[in-house]
Amino acid sequence: MSSSSDKHFRGISIVQSGTKYKTEEGFTAIKNGVKTRRDAEPPVNGQKPSWLRAKMPSGSGHATVRHIVKEHRLSTVCEESMCPNVGECWNAGTATIMVMGPVCTRACRFCAVDTGNPKGWLDPDEPANTGRAVMLMGLEYVVITSVDRDDLDDGGAAHYAACVREIKKQNPATAVEALTPDFNGVMAHVEIVVDSGLEVFAQNVETVRRLTHPVRDARAGYEQTIDVLQHAKKYRPGVLTKTSLMLGLGERDNELMRTMDDLRDAKVDILMLGQYLRPTPNHLAVQRYVTPDEFDLYRREGLDKGFLEVVAGPMVRSSYRAEQVLQKNNVGLAV
Repeated sequence: MSSSSDKHFRGISIVQSGTKYKTEEGFTAIKNGVKTRRDAEPPVNGQKPSWLRAKMPSGSGHATVRHIVKEHRLSTVCEESMCPNVGECWNAGTATIMVMGPVCTRACRFCAVDTGNPKGWLDPDEPANTGRAVMLMGLEYVVITSVDRDDLDDGGAAHYAACVREIKKQNPATAVEALTPDFNGVMAHVEIVVDSGLEVFAQNVETVRRLTHPVRDARAGYEQTIDVLQHAKKYRPGVLTKTSLMLGLGERDNELMRTMDDLRDAKVDILMLGQYLRPTPNHLAVQRYVTPDEFDLYRREGLDKGFLEVVAGPMVRSSYRAEQVLQKNNVGLAV
């Protein structure tokens, strides 16, 4: 990797957030997805509230999962998105594996995943490696997600489906949740993934209609995501559908309630609600910190609207303790 803004630590080149670098595969990407911005909004005044303090990742379970992930050349959204729950989930033997590489073709302003144009690159060994990694971790439930791959004709649907099928081949008893791209709203590509043998199909709406842009990349869309979720449910009614929203970006309560109504109209089964946390100073600023009591209220509102489950809390993320969702107890969070 090379960049005039790289720093060197013990001989290792470290790319600074917001700068360009060359990947091992030879294409250019931007570290953490968003270029350095001189006009970036200042952070919310004061320290983060006490309920947003996550433990540092440690423990034997965390170390084991990390070793398996590295050995099999896999990426995890746990690391790439700077998820604060990585220690808790990895110690519980749960990981969200990110396929099709760690570089996304889109540049959403909330997301810390690197962005660039992989120019069609895919790892042909990834499906087999993913299946073996799941077996070694002994997972009963696994979440497979991916970057957006607008450089591929099918958005990566066939490769994604191959990863799911290989997991099922090597781990027949493992339940699979697929947290997918929107595939540009091409429903034939959505069907390829839904047909792969998964139990849960997820695509994140991320925020309310009014804030979709600038929060999400211009190629994403509020209606497009809801249409994808609705089609997946109509195509295979037995598959559970799931989506997530980040709160604290400036949404109003009435907008959140309207989003819940739109999702229920699309027959979405499961809703995840969590606090948006700014990954770097180049990303969107937090507008407010939502309290645990407010999350509790939103959860009750969602359940009243008919969701099978609403998981809500400050530290909740798309895949947070996904294996516990159907216990209908807010995955063990205090309510």
